[in-house]
Amino acid sequence: MNTFVLKATAPALLLLASLSISATAQTASPNHAGTRVSEQKAQKRADYLEKRIRELHAKLKITDKQSTQWDAYAKTMRDNADSTDQAFRDRGQKLPTLNADEAMKSYADLAQLHADNMKKLAASFHALYGVLSDEQKAIADKLFRHEQEEHHHRRHK
Repeated sequence: MNTFVLKATAPALLLLASLSISATAQTASPNHAGTRVSEQKAQKRADYLEKRIRELHAKLKITDKQSTQWDAYAKTMRDNADSTDQAFRDRGQKLPTLNADEAMKSYADLAQLHADNMKKLAASFHALYGVLSDEQKAIADKLFRHEQEEHHHRRHK
């Protein structure tokens, strides 16, 4: 896979990682207070995603001519976040009753979902990157490289 595409997906990786962590932390609660907290967390994640999409749109200076590819990329980000959130909620509900073998398989399923989502995101980004101007590509290259370096630095502190 193209190195740039991997770098370009760093923001999505960060987003999915943050969604995964927060979704894992929340387990299904039978009471209404727990449900309300889960809904509030889900709304916060959705708000963060929309903010991130708006920021990327502005920083990349997406034009009207690029809106089809941009919209596909943004939709992929939203769809991936939704499927990841749902998968973690489902796992959180089942986890208390899973044996070790089932828990390991469920974790592998989450990892596969993440890989599948990243392939979808990389494909939609590739289409977007193909219609960017040289100036926009330079912005994207710098933006995504910087974010990946920050992510790497945080993980290895």
